[in-house]
Amino acid sequence: MNSGIIQAAYVIAALLFIFSLSGLSKQETARSGNIYGIIGMSIALIATIGSLNSGIGWVIIAIIIGGAIGIILAKKVEMTQMPELVALLHSFVGMAAVLVGFNSYLDSEQFSSHELLKNLVETNTNNELMVHLIEIFVGVFIGAVTFSGSIIAFGKLNGRISSKPLSLPYKHYLNLGAILFSVLLMTMFLNFHDNTAFASFCLIIMTLIALAFGVHLVASIGGADMPVVISMLNSYSGWAAAAAGFMLDNDLLIVTGALVGSSGAILSYIMCKAMNRSFISVIAGGFGSDGKAASTEEEMGEYREMQPIDVAQALKEARSVIIVPGYGMAVAQAQSAVSSITEKLRGMGIEVRFGIHPVAGRLPGHMNVLLAEAKVPYDIVLEMDEINDDFPDTDVVWVIGANDTVNPAASEDPSSPIAGMPVLEVWKAKTVIISKRSMNTGYAGVQNPLFFKENSYMLFGDAKASVEKVLQDI
Repeated sequence: MNSGIIQAAYVIAALLFIFSLSGLSKQETARSGNIYGIIGMSIALIATIGSLNSGIGWVIIAIIIGGAIGIILAKKVEMTQMPELVALLHSFVGMAAVLVGFNSYLDSEQFSSHELLKNLVETNTNNELMVHLIEIFVGVFIGAVTFSGSIIAFGKLNGRISSKPLSLPYKHYLNLGAILFSVLLMTMFLNFHDNTAFASFCLIIMTLIALAFGVHLVASIGGADMPVVISMLNSYSGWAAAAAGFMLDNDLLIVTGALVGSSGAILSYIMCKAMNRSFISVIAGGFGSDGKAASTEEEMGEYREMQPIDVAQALKEARSVIIVPGYGMAVAQAQSAVSSITEKLRGMGIEVRFGIHPVAGRLPGHMNVLLAEAKVPYDIVLEMDEINDDFPDTDVVWVIGANDTVNPAASEDPSSPIAGMPVLEVWKAKTVIISKRSMNTGYAGVQNPLFFKENSYMLFGDAKASVEKVLQDI
């Protein structure tokens, strides 16, 4: 394929990726955003295949196998498993960057010939060689951190690894030491690049350190910060892809990686702001626990219970209702029943809206996607900043599976681990109903005083079963 056509295809694909990101920023345009992304990736794949001089058959076979696996996963994975699937996919990008880096370094045509290295120096292209070696080293480092960190995030999200942060002695010094030692290895890698055996040894040792660094980095972050971790790993995977693009001299991969990396970084900033946390404090970890009941429950007083029939009556008598969904709703897959209740209440002339916290669930936008899947109208799904001032004028707030994002300790208790975190101020409503399986804490491991307030009532049980009972009583 003509190189001009290939470059034009790359430009078109890059523009479509930008349109895709723009479309995905709003619920109403998310579907078109996905379509733009699919078309852009199809063009990119066709152009890449057309640029190959050999091995096209193997590439097509790999695409077919990868596409088949993707289709199977897309059909099999539930929406509640999307966060862990995203984390797993990030690991693939990281490993790809590592493999590309090693392949670029070990390419016999570029690096195994000492005569070639001497010629590069003699023809004043040694600086270009140094830049390329730095690209390889940094790309492998970022890729290895992304790979191992994403695997740990996957384990935490699907429950195979405890959400409690790992707290090794002097953990910050361990992280700093890993980075400094990697910098030292890069210096030796560059200075002794003509000694292939020694340079390869430095690259391998750095890769092992980066893998351990990625494990420790994410394992040290508590479960409450997992939404930030996902967006952070998304950013890392983008920069890893961009690094692979530099190593492969592929402009489209560089642009695409930069788009993913920068958008992930911006999303991480938004998530941190929503939790009143700095990015550094998230990386430092220490926020989160196993979610077991706190020992302070007895000190906070007694909670009151409601039965489904009472909840149904309270909803029917209300003029305005706000539903606050959380990860518990996602796990129970109660969104369809919630949508049916919403439709019935609106048919009775009752105002029903949804309040969404930026970090609700395990992935930014997780609740929005679930509600859209259940056909809840977009115009009644509001973000925290849009709805927080309306709680004092609301008759009933129904919290379904949310915990930390509605915890009044964030604004009332300066000593709380989540102090200062912006939350949905549901306790200001006339009546608050909280659907939970038990009195256990949320991912932050902090007991919620909301459960014990005079205007709060607990509706215990599986969220889907409870919501369906309320629907029947309505």
